[in-house]
Amino acid sequence: MTQEPHIPVLLKEVLGYLDCRSGGLFIDGTFGAGGYTRAMLNANPGVHVIGFDRDPNTLGTAHQMMTDFNGRFTFIHDCFGNMAQHVHNQVDGIVLDLGVSSMQIDQPERGFSFRSEGPLDMRMAQRGISAQEVVNGFPEQEIAHILFRYGEEKASYRIAAAVVQARQKAPITTTVQLADIIHRVMPRPKDGSDSAMRSFQALRIFVNDELGELERALTASIDLLKPSGRLVVVSFHSLEDRLVKNFLIHHSALRPHNNRHAMTEMTAEPILFEVLTKKPIVAGEEELACNPRAHSAKLRAARRRQEAMS
Repeated sequence: MTQEPHIPVLLKEVLGYLDCRSGGLFIDGTFGAGGYTRAMLNANPGVHVIGFDRDPNTLGTAHQMMTDFNGRFTFIHDCFGNMAQHVHNQVDGIVLDLGVSSMQIDQPERGFSFRSEGPLDMRMAQRGISAQEVVNGFPEQEIAHILFRYGEEKASYRIAAAVVQARQKAPITTTVQLADIIHRVMPRPKDGSDSAMRSFQALRIFVNDELGELERALTASIDLLKPSGRLVVVSFHSLEDRLVKNFLIHHSALRPHNNRHAMTEMTAEPILFEVLTKKPIVAGEEELACNPRAHSAKLRAARRRQEAMS
């Protein structure tokens, strides 16, 4: 069996909330290097996993895993937001490990990292509009909106203006070029992080429609999960976590209760999930010591109700 090139984040907690010890059918919506999938398959010989990933670089690992587990693993080369189009039976659990993987960041030719020279690409599926096309072709105001909306960058208009000014002299084609433009107009943050980080995050999320994919997957989970089926999501920044949190609140008993004389559409909807994590689960000191990527990880989990409650 092949060795995993990275350490799955919050693996023990993910397995605990998925509860695959008794077997069943599970979806790993973000297959990546197959860390969660392999752990689920090893948990019980009765486990079958359907893995999704849009990145063509995952195909080799997926094919090897199909061989290793002989009929217990199915791989679908597509976005996890499209899972409802491919899976026609209800499942016992769904896990999503969001964001960009360490493997993608470590490949300069993918253009995800502002720390190494590479083409300004950022496309997980290696098709569609690239970050280079956004930076060189979008209007200044639209670039600013992307940086603010998806990167929560307060200096979005300043950075967008600098980008447009720079591209008038020559196209911006590499990660280092873009990072240098941002560094020239942005002071180094007091926390020691890189001032280009939020802008790169924003471009990546926009190019890959990451929030849209997450919304579609969360909605699909309602019908895909069996009664008592588990939904487990590991997110890495506030936009993702907020979207998951609000979804679970909206579809659980945690949502706000208006008075009986002011019934709203929201309170009239049935309660579909029982939230298992009142607060997000984060990595402990031991995991952080050996896996720095876990530093910003937040896990939220819920159980599909056997009967919807009003």
